[in-house]
Amino acid sequence: MSKDTPRYAKGMEVRRRILGDTHVDRAEAAKTPLDEPFQQLITEGAWGTVWASDGISDRDRSMLTLALLAALGNFDEIPMHIRATARTGASKEDVLETFQHVAVYAGVPRANHALKLAKATYAEMEKDAE
Repeated sequence: MSKDTPRYAKGMEVRRRILGDTHVDRAEAAKTPLDEPFQQLITEGAWGTVWASDGISDRDRSMLTLALLAALGNFDEIPMHIRATARTGASKEDVLETFQHVAVYAGVPRANHALKLAKATYAEMEKDAE
């Protein structure tokens, strides 16, 4: 696999815009030969194709991502995507509405856990901003 593709370059650009340089630099530094092909896959596929699309706004894509993560029980990435809301424009109220939707359509326990993670992440963000 080559990182010299236009889709990879676009993916890194979008990934940095949404997640921030600090997060991406930390993730890049943690790469190993084992997960490098996977990192390229998500950079090209998720960031260079899906997130790079102008079909919907970053705000809407952020809320969809949070809803899907919560609905499917993929809680590990929720804090990262909560932090990204500072760049995507999704407000705390948007996130609450998103998880309320999850509660009705995917289950209260999943929405409750996602909201717990969001609250803790917002508290960390506010503490870091002080």
